[in-house]
Amino acid sequence: MKKKNTIVAKRQSHRVPDGKSVKAVQGKMDWDRLRAKTDEEVTAAALSDPDAQPMTPVQLRAARRVPRTKTLHRALALTQEEFASRYHIPIGTLRDWEQGRCEPDQPSRAYLIVIAHDPDGVQRALARHTPG
Repeated sequence: MKKKNTIVAKRQSHRVPDGKSVKAVQGKMDWDRLRAKTDEEVTAAALSDPDAQPMTPVQLRAARRVPRTKTLHRALALTQEEFASRYHIPIGTLRDWEQGRCEPDQPSRAYLIVIAHDPDGVQRALARHTPG
């Protein structure tokens, strides 16, 4: 059975407004109290937070997608330049995608999905078909 390659990004510790890291805040969670609540109680508590209201369908349609290329090149431990070079993507195009100036078109999205599932295979295929 062939081992499936999937890119998994690790979440880095980020800062919250009081200057503590997210990990420090997470360590103070009373998980036993949360587990004792019913699903309805958890939902009601979440909805009572005015800063964390769910988006409406209209808001969801209008929301911009987060660029996945940055997550992808970081998960592969590559710089933008290394990723662009390895997978034959113009560096300006990659930067535009990552900075949200434009989004990858459908063929480019498909190519990025293939890279995410088999980065080494894509690199081997490109090496075999690149003149020089």
